[in-house]
Amino acid sequence: MYVTEKMIRQMERRYGVPSRASFTIDITEKEYNRIHASQTHGRNHDVTLYIRKGDSYVVIAKPFYPAGLYRAPSGGLKPGEDFHEGIRREVNEEAGVEIQLDRFILRTEVDFRCVTGSIYWRSFVFTADYLNGDFEYTDHEEIAEVKLASLSEFETFGKIMRRSDIGGLHYRAALHETVAELI
Repeated sequence: MYVTEKMIRQMERRYGVPSRASFTIDITEKEYNRIHASQTHGRNHDVTLYIRKGDSYVVIAKPFYPAGLYRAPSGGLKPGEDFHEGIRREVNEEAGVEIQLDRFILRTEVDFRCVTGSIYWRSFVFTADYLNGDFEYTDHEEIAEVKLASLSEFETFGKIMRRSDIGGLHYRAALHETVAELI
């Protein structure tokens, strides 16, 4: 595991101690295999960013998402990266913008379960302010579109997520519902 408690404490000192939440999410065996494959070097986390630009938030769509589904950008730190380096890289790859972190608002623990087993996962959620950039993201394999959305539109995104049979999207819906209470 290369996101250490020491790294988390440093972010807490700078951006505030976040609320905490725990989730148990049922996933398919296909999802289990996909998440497990992403766990190189012991990865068990993502950093999710609610990036404000005026009265809107930056959202992304992945190529496999149904029409109308967007969510806050997220990604993992690489071994040896600190939070700031990883966040800067991920935001450029997924959204094509520069940001300034504002608050560390939520820290989650997730138990993704299926018949094959379970995967322990964590999300570290921050608010941030848009500084500049033209939404020219660089990860065209993972990201299909970047746009701005109002906070109220996240309710619609959550409904679309909940109608899917993808447990990871159910988690993203639950994550947003929790974040909506904190923003």
